[in-house]
Amino acid sequence: MNIAIIGYGKMGKEIEKIALERNHKINLIVDEDNISDLNSNNLKNIDVAVEFTTPEAAVNNIYKCFENNIPVVSGTTGWIDDYDNLINFCKQNNKTFFYASNYSIGVNILFEINSHLAKIMNNFNDYEVLIEETHHIYKLDKPSGTAISLANQILENNKNKKGWELETKNKEFLNIKSYREGEVPGIHKITYKSDIDKLELSHSAFSRKGFARGAVLAAEFIKDKTGVFNMKDLLQF
Repeated sequence: MNIAIIGYGKMGKEIEKIALERNHKINLIVDEDNISDLNSNNLKNIDVAVEFTTPEAAVNNIYKCFENNIPVVSGTTGWIDDYDNLINFCKQNNKTFFYASNYSIGVNILFEINSHLAKIMNNFNDYEVLIEETHHIYKLDKPSGTAISLANQILENNKNKKGWELETKNKEFLNIKSYREGEVPGIHKITYKSDIDKLELSHSAFSRKGFARGAVLAAEFIKDKTGVFNMKDLLQF
């Protein structure tokens, strides 16, 4: 498979490594210093583009690929306000898009457990829920897309909260705390606490390898497909 990597930071380099290990070819690498290379001529022989950039650049990058009928796997977070419009465009124009806030298989197992636990805890109002996430100091968005996904799952199943807020003391909202420390790849923790006890779910990434592997598996999955996909489709949850 011929892959274009859009965004050649630490994640982009890890994706390149995993893709080559799985016998794919990297035919195009685009970063902020050569963004003009993301053009029709260079995209001619690309099977799938994998996009991990910044919230400001992601949407334009994805549309550029759509214009050239290139399936896109994106892991960029922080642009969710444009998500619905982009998804509608994708569906109406028969494009191909795979999006996840987190490509780690472990995190997506956590998502499944988190959703189920939220349904159970909805019946126990004496527990207060908290989400905490820790990432490296270079991560631009706060809270993380993964933390938002976890929060939305809880809100879908827990009728006691109006929404989520970052660093809130308002008990009507689900509190998310964000920390930026060193080179931490990603830690997410959900805590339910009462006066009697505490229940915790957590996931800690040891490196970016798990995220990169998930993104390459997603690229393999959507080749020759049309539509909108996510990790539930890939992992068949």
